[in-house]
Amino acid sequence: MPRGSSTMSMSFPPFTRAVKELLIANGVVFLLFWFLRAFSATALFGEWAYVHLGLEGAAVAHGEIWQLVTYSFLHYGVLHILFNMLALWMFGAQLEQDWGYGLFLQFYFFCVMGAALVTVAVSFTGLLGVSPRTLTVGASGGIYGLLLAFGILHGESQVMLFPFPFLIKAKYFVIGIIALAMYGALSSAQGGGQSIAYMAHLGGALFGYIWLKFIPRRGFGYAASERAFGLRNSYYRWKRKRAARKFEVYMRKHDRGDYRHDDYFDEHGNFRDPSTRDVRKKNGDSTPPWVN
Repeated sequence: MPRGSSTMSMSFPPFTRAVKELLIANGVVFLLFWFLRAFSATALFGEWAYVHLGLEGAAVAHGEIWQLVTYSFLHYGVLHILFNMLALWMFGAQLEQDWGYGLFLQFYFFCVMGAALVTVAVSFTGLLGVSPRTLTVGASGGIYGLLLAFGILHGESQVMLFPFPFLIKAKYFVIGIIALAMYGALSSAQGGGQSIAYMAHLGGALFGYIWLKFIPRRGFGYAASERAFGLRNSYYRWKRKRAARKFEVYMRKHDRGDYRHDDYFDEHGNFRDPSTRDVRKKNGDSTPPWVN
């Protein structure tokens, strides 16, 4: 993952593919739920869907595991979605340009789900006045993961402290944002809803750090493919060794007293090149051509 140190320009970032898709998806879901709540005929259904798609520790424990992702597409109000989507665009676009479409989405949803798992775990501890019945919504877990990644990979870049017209280095900006989230979690200990929202923020940042520190640079797909190829190669080595043992039994059954296993096979069960073997030949024998 490239570590940039250039100064961010004052121009707006591009709408990269994954960022654009996430912006559209969040916007469509927000408008859909606003429409459902605006009309009495659909208000009850909207509330029911909101509860079952938002993140609630008790519901996840009872099998509603889709909430680990769906909660990130729901938002409380216009300002909530506006600031989240602005941060997604401003910081996510640069990271997608660094990593590419697939790896960026892996990272984003890794942080979203990590933030959800932290939130669920904390909700069952009773710490900070939270409860397993507390509902959490919003993309902030994924956003805080993006902020942390941007602060680490582009720490020397200058970002504007919106709405204030002055610049600050990204690494200091991220440190300040995380410190505010920690302070918010501790200071709102009696208001469970706010505390658990801050825990989601911190959980997203934590899992963003875990990704950067421990996940292979090409993501889960690359790691899985490497593991699959390793298992496949181990299987083929086992088959070659098994075939070599069968060949050895065959040669012994046919009274080939001069047969030596090491003359024909290497330690991995691969058939040796005849030109390198130390095999006793009969008169008139010649070394056949080797075909790999």
